[in-house]
Amino acid sequence: MLDDSPDRATSGASWHATTIIMVRKGGRTVIGGDGQVSIGQTIVKSNAKKVRRLGKGDVIGGFAGATADAFTLFERLEAKLEQYPAQLVRACVELAKDWRTDRYLRRLEAMMLVADKDAGLVLTGNGDVLEPEMTGDGSVMGIGSGGNYALAAGRALLSTDLDAETIARRALEIASEICVYTNRNLVIESLP
Repeated sequence: MLDDSPDRATSGASWHATTIIMVRKGGRTVIGGDGQVSIGQTIVKSNAKKVRRLGKGDVIGGFAGATADAFTLFERLEAKLEQYPAQLVRACVELAKDWRTDRYLRRLEAMMLVADKDAGLVLTGNGDVLEPEMTGDGSVMGIGSGGNYALAAGRALLSTDLDAETIARRALEIASEICVYTNRNLVIESLP
């Protein structure tokens, strides 16, 4: 993403970072992500943690985009989860409304992939709250610069005997072999 704002230290630098994937299969939900953060053609960090537990630990989320922006969104989502306990979809819709209408939030450049035991969603600054298409085998979603590579790999692996965590891990490894902005330093979180 391109940052044109003069108040940021990286003004004009192109940020490329992250592959985040969510796999739901066999009653298990997994979100995984790589650890690489790049500015332009330079890797500035290889072990960033872009996947974490939210709320009381019953929601997991991953982000792609500007780190400070993503943490702001995580904080806002946690506040919505406190307001609407055990209602991830409602909390995400309310966050998306705020994100779309609030002047400050509209400037945030990040995407989020979040899940609980019942739902998995992608949230964007355009006000999108997207649920993955379910197949008989489960579902997969990906975001970030390598998200489409991981998504394709995850979909291909979904019909195998592999479990959700193995599919997520392998899909991220495949993305890291294709996307120069993705590495193999993975963080995986799962919900039963």
